[in-house]
Amino acid sequence: MASTTLICDTQPWKDLKVEMASTTLICDTQPWKDLKAASLKQQIDRMYSGEHINSTENRSVLHVALRAPRDAVINSDGKNVVPDVWNVLDKIRDFSKKVRSGSWVGATGKPLKDVIAIGIGGSFLGPLFVHTALQTDPEAVEFAKGRQLRFLANVDPIDVARNIAGLNPETTLVVVVSKTFTTAETMLNARTLREWISSALGPSAVAKHMVAVSTNLTLVEKFGIDPNNAFAFWDWVGGRYSVCSAVGVLPLSLQYGFSMVEKYGNLLF
Repeated sequence: MASTTLICDTQPWKDLKVEMASTTLICDTQPWKDLKAASLKQQIDRMYSGEHINSTENRSVLHVALRAPRDAVINSDGKNVVPDVWNVLDKIRDFSKKVRSGSWVGATGKPLKDVIAIGIGGSFLGPLFVHTALQTDPEAVEFAKGRQLRFLANVDPIDVARNIAGLNPETTLVVVVSKTFTTAETMLNARTLREWISSALGPSAVAKHMVAVSTNLTLVEKFGIDPNNAFAFWDWVGGRYSVCSAVGVLPLSLQYGFSMVEKYGNLLF
């Protein structure tokens, strides 16, 4: 069983605090070397081996698998999860290519140029940060020309109105990000945008204008989204580490193209 002692309660940590307070701090001091008391190498090994180091939820912590090469083997509960990861990435590549090329169109036959990603917490902040970073890259800006990506997390009606301002439902695709498809804030905003689309284009348009990032296909279908247009992620992906799952890769690929997200993925993620 892993030690429950906090690293800040160990003697090396206390020594380090004393050293940091000194005016003659030398970078290669013994307290830094002695921080092996945290058993960092062993903790990393436990993570990569799929142990349930998320003790609160009794789960593996395998966001590292989201960036693994196709031939890697990273197991969770005895199953190699890497093939599942690549199945989703391939699905995102194909879907984003269809949308960006205009072969996937909206209910009235118009290309979908604008994307609103609905999520909250880790299902919103990471992708927003990467989007902000890519907006400073000339190559990424060129790939995004003529397209818009917006993020909606706040349930304030003013924020909702601000997000859809200037957008046409005919050319808008909504990505609903919720692992369980029960997150209260996310689903409230999803229902609001479903009504926005339905009022303008009819209820059947939802299937062409809304997709999901979720594991709950039953609720996705009940909501009106085709389960075939749901992109999976897994309970071993913590929200704060989910940006390089479908949570981030899908909306970013729709905006910049999968190849651009893949190119900058290792740098940004």
